[in-house]
Amino acid sequence: MASESTIAAGNPIPVNVITGFLGSGKTTLLQRLLRSPGMSRTVVLINELGEIGLDHLLVERVDEALVLLQNGCICCSIRDDLKSALRGLLSREREQIPAFDRVVIETTGLADPGPVLYTLLGEPVVRHSFRLGNVVTTVDALNADLHLSRNPEGVKQVAAADRLVITKTDLADPARIAAVRDVLSRTNPSAEILDAAQIGVDADRVLVEQTRDLAPLTRFRPHVGEPAAADSAQGLQHNASVASLSLALDEPLDWTAFGIWLSLLLHRHGDNVLRVKGILRVQDAAAPVFINAVQHIVHPPQHLERWPTADHRSRIVFITRGIDHALLARSLAAFSSSRVGAPTPEEA
Repeated sequence: MASESTIAAGNPIPVNVITGFLGSGKTTLLQRLLRSPGMSRTVVLINELGEIGLDHLLVERVDEALVLLQNGCICCSIRDDLKSALRGLLSREREQIPAFDRVVIETTGLADPGPVLYTLLGEPVVRHSFRLGNVVTTVDALNADLHLSRNPEGVKQVAAADRLVITKTDLADPARIAAVRDVLSRTNPSAEILDAAQIGVDADRVLVEQTRDLAPLTRFRPHVGEPAAADSAQGLQHNASVASLSLALDEPLDWTAFGIWLSLLLHRHGDNVLRVKGILRVQDAAAPVFINAVQHIVHPPQHLERWPTADHRSRIVFITRGIDHALLARSLAAFSSSRVGAPTPEEA
């Protein structure tokens, strides 16, 4: 069975999710990443094989559902659902497919990433054998304003991202690229933003696991982000009810109280809590805890080995839709023993 030794050793296979709105360049990015030598033991799961334009990489069909790519990757169409596809990979005989140590899922352009993440985190067999590596969202520099202002799915894709890759930058002027970057950083301040033209075939830079690169969380300044209806210079706009809230907590958190508070928040408002991501300083713990949630889905908390910077405050980013951020901050303060750090005039 593929990667049996890896799974048996208690090291589930990482799954990277590549999403993005229609025409935003998901497949082009995937093609480039598959040329990286480090991707040779990768399984690619897609919706329909004939629609993704990987024909120039194909060598031979292994069976009805699998195609062996030139660099050793396996490409598999998802004809039922993701759970069945992942479990099917584990049940195949050793001689049918090469051993693999990574899975990349390319979603459709209209996909809400939530169900994909729920499958990875909520289905017992899948969760035992696979873990979420990160979520990569492609954003078209030429059409970001249209995609984010008119399509809720596009906003959810941006909110769920650990990496945001701006595509078609060779066709856009620098002012538009800067405006797109500004909108993305205000919408999802916890994500790293990359320029597709500068990535090359560096798969590690794009697919690095979220807990191995916490730079966006350590850089942000506490703020309450107002929904932006439009950028006056470029006409860029995104869903006017979506905004980010970044909080710093000065004192250690009571882990039990915070867990109850977050559970209640997602139970009541999960559909409108597009993302929660943060590094927490927990009472009686020397190292921080990394938390991550998308809508109603809470990833298992991860205990880090050390603090990434000298700043040991808890830092949390919320991306919400139609939620009063002042009320949210007061609610968190009421449930915890921490004092939410107010931004200084320079940070506001």
